[in-house]
This record gives sequence, C-alpha cells and structure tokens, in this order.
Amino acid sequence: MAMTTVPGKHVDIKMWTRADEVEPAAMQQLRNIAALPWVVKHVAVMPDVHLGMGATVGSVIAMKDAVSPAAVGVDIGCGMTAVRTSLTANDLPGDLAGIRTEIEKAVPVGFGAHRDAAFDERDAGDWKQFWSRFDDLTPAVKARADKAVNQVGTLGGGNHFIEVCLDTSKRVWVMLHSGSRNIGNELAQHHIGVARKLAHNEELPDRELAVFLAGTPEMASYRHDLYWAQEYARRNRSVMLRLISDVLRKRYKHIRFDEPISCHHNYVAEEKHFGEDVLVTRKGAIRAGNGDLGIIPGSMGTGSYIVRGLGNPDSFESASHGAGRRMSRTKARKMFKRTDLIEQTKGVECRKDTGVIDEIPMAYKDINEVIANQTDLVEIVAKLKQVICVKG
Repeated sequence: MAMTTVPGKHVDIKMWTRADEVEPAAMQQLRNIAALPWVVKHVAVMPDVHLGMGATVGSVIAMKDAVSPAAVGVDIGCGMTAVRTSLTANDLPGDLAGIRTEIEKAVPVGFGAHRDAAFDERDAGDWKQFWSRFDDLTPAVKARADKAVNQVGTLGGGNHFIEVCLDTSKRVWVMLHSGSRNIGNELAQHHIGVARKLAHNEELPDRELAVFLAGTPEMASYRHDLYWAQEYARRNRSVMLRLISDVLRKRYKHIRFDEPISCHHNYVAEEKHFGEDVLVTRKGAIRAGNGDLGIIPGSMGTGSYIVRGLGNPDSFESASHGAGRRMSRTKARKMFKRTDLIEQTKGVECRKDTGVIDEIPMAYKDINEVIANQTDLVEIVAKLKQVICVKG
C-alpha cells in the first residue's frame, strides 16, 4: 500500500498502514511522539504497529541531540538471527520431537540460565574486554554480574523463540528471536526512571517519553549502558546459534551453515538522514538500508520472511520487525483455548499448552499483509515456514 501521512503537532506521522486500523491508544502514543520538539522530519510507522510501553511498537524516530529510552524499549537489542543450512526437508525425521527436545536441553528457556558460562573461544569476539565494561555500567545492576554471565546463550520467554524452518526450496533454516535478557531490562528500567525525573521532561504530553539531552551526564551514562546491552543481545543470539548448531552437527556430520543474518529491532543507531546527524530509535523495526538483509517473522504457526532493504528515506531506511500483535496477551488468553492453539499450530512441533496461549497465531496480524504493505521498503529474499518452534 502507499504511505499515508497524518498531521502531527511538531512533525507529521508517516504510516505504512491505514490510520483507521491503528488502535486509538497507539495512535495517541504516535501523536505524543510527533509533538516532541527534538524529533526530526517526521515519525515513521511500520505496518506491524501496535501499542507499546511509553512509545509505540513499530515506530522509527529520529532525534537531534536527544534520545528517549522508552522509544527503544525495555528489551534493549532484541532482534533476530537466521542461518540457512545445507540440509533439506528429506534429511529431517518424520517425528521432530527429538530435535526439539535436544534444542531445549542445549538452550535454557523462560527464566532459565546456564549453570556456568556457555560462551568460550569458539564464540567470536573479545569476551574479556566485553565483560571488563560491566564494571562501568550503572551501579544499579552491579549485583547482576553472575546472572548476566549465565544468561548469555539463553532464550527468555514471551514472544522469543527458536525455530527450524523450511524455505520454498525445502532448504532447512535455523532462526531465533531474543534480546538482552534480564540485564537489558534492568538497565532500561533504571534509565527510564532517571529520565522521568529530569526537569526538561516535566511538560511532556506523556512522561513515559522522557528524553536525555546531548552533553549531559545522564545521556552519557545511558548511551554507555545502551550500547553495552545491545552488544550483549547480539552475543546472546550468537551463542544460542552456536549451541543449536552443535545440536544439529551431532545428528548431521556433513551439515554446513551459510553466513548468518542478524538484526536488532529494539535499538539506537547514530545515522545521517535528510542531511542531519541524528539518533535513530527503532522500536519494533529493523534497519532496511539499500541491500541490508533482514528478518521479519510471523507468529509461531504462520512463517517468516528474509528480506533485503530498499533504502527508502521516508522510513529512515527501516522496515517492520514482525507481524505485530492484533490483540493484547490478556485478551488472547481470554479469547482462545488450548484446542484453538492445537488447530492453529497444526504441522508444527511445539508447545501446545495453555502457557503459550497468548502467543497463538490469531493474536498476531497477518504476516503476508504486513509484508504487502511495505513493498517500497523491502524485497523478499526467502519465505520460511517453521516445522519446529521452541518457546519459553
């Protein structure tokens, strides 16, 4: 569909969905964002937009000399990783429960953690240098060091998942979705609390959108912790992918893996748009610069897309991060039963108990419609359909 524009108080709102299809509370959040004096050019709204905490999920915001931690989200660095393997559908057993169980043994889910550090010299990056930066994080998280170490290589809960998928050529992919775990959440909550108390945020339409200003110690502290958490999230996904790859290598000695595709979708980046150096927050959005590979997942029963960015300047070179919720978790739990989950995840080896009812496919928007609404933002590289889905 064509981009639509909704007038805003300070800047306009440019949307890749119809305004009348956005829930009123989310639309009000977008108007509040568009009223902030630090926002540059316009607010870009992705087709998977829905209500978020403080700032709308599916929003891309460019600010000059300011950043709102709520516009990043509490799971700093949350994102996706996917890799195509040399396996085909014919290599997979008829009963996939065994592979799912092995993955769940290798990667703790929910509130789980490893007993000891799961990363080692096989995992790329200077771990000693990375952990040395922990001591410089805000004192509010100093007691969390051991937990942060043992949660590297863990999935979490909610909408986080690990999937084994098939593309339209029947090639096997591994895909996962996770972020910065408890440490990222605690850092985000701390800094959002600090921002709310700053004097320059007193007159905002919503104090949840409180910002840090360039040149202040609060901004410096937030950016230091933010970038560390984003790196933690990237490393977390990398270790998980290696653990899952090890599971598959034990079964398939001949298996090979392509270069992984990885992208954040809750993060801050220093970029240049419309001739200005800005801080871009993508909350529920991926970077889709010209040629950038990205991942746009659907729900646990509908499939996902690998995409290539087209570099559309109006979206600040961004695209959606997934299908986006059509209803809250509470509403989904009230509306659907276990029998509905079983029906909607037919053909997928996954949890089918009431603990994941809020992740039922019908709680999400139609991923195919979401993709169709952003043909000027991305082009499709591959369409995937999961055959195994691991949830926390």
